[in-house]
Amino acid sequence: MIDVHELTKIFRVARGEELVAVDHISFHVESGEVYGLLGPNGAGKTTTLRMILGLLQASSGYAAIDGVRSSDQPEEVKRRVGLVSASAGVYQWLTVRQMLLFFADLYSVPNLRAKRELDQLVRTLGLESFIDQQCSTLSTGQKQRVNLARALIHNPPVVLLDEPTLGLDVVGSQTVGAYIDLLRYQGKAVILSTHRLDEAERLCTRFGLLHYGKFVAEGTLQQLREATGCQSLVEMFVNLTDLRAMFSESPGEATAG
Repeated sequence: MIDVHELTKIFRVARGEELVAVDHISFHVESGEVYGLLGPNGAGKTTTLRMILGLLQASSGYAAIDGVRSSDQPEEVKRRVGLVSASAGVYQWLTVRQMLLFFADLYSVPNLRAKRELDQLVRTLGLESFIDQQCSTLSTGQKQRVNLARALIHNPPVVLLDEPTLGLDVVGSQTVGAYIDLLRYQGKAVILSTHRLDEAERLCTRFGLLHYGKFVAEGTLQQLREATGCQSLVEMFVNLTDLRAMFSESPGEATAG
């Protein structure tokens, strides 16, 4: 369903230098699978999602959704993808119902189908009590549920989640976890991009650990445990990226080179 092959992004920076943000990464995500794209801030996770979605042109390699390449048909790819991002907002002066139907219209969903999809999402995500409430009056948790619904209003086969629990409390994070379980049950192909490795360990079926734009490990949790001898993703990542060695250096050693 999702194919990423040798995907690379190079940015031009000051004085003609190059920054390799994503460095020849490849992976595949099937329907009903939740793939954890993991790493610290600056690892290249969001850049990868933007290239998959067709918002950012790759320097080389390609990403494809159901055989459709983002570089060739970005608008068709967007029709097949739902995006949940921590940075997404709501339209303050619309009600929840108006906003969700507006996005259905943007995706060219016929009116009758849009209303059916909306009714199902209202029941599934528990929007009943505020569906006709103005978005400006919603709590943070309610806004997040609206954003989750917005990603599914056109019933896409693929969902990309970019740090969906950023800034949420425990209840909000549990809502996102239940949402991901729903996506898996519905047979969607899902990529979860996060730096919260403990959270990903509970939610994902396979993992790709990114460090400075490169994969340092990739596979199921059991495969990673067998390959690294570590039990948790946090321990694996610390060992694979030599973070312990970096923080154990004396101040003089750390600045010498």
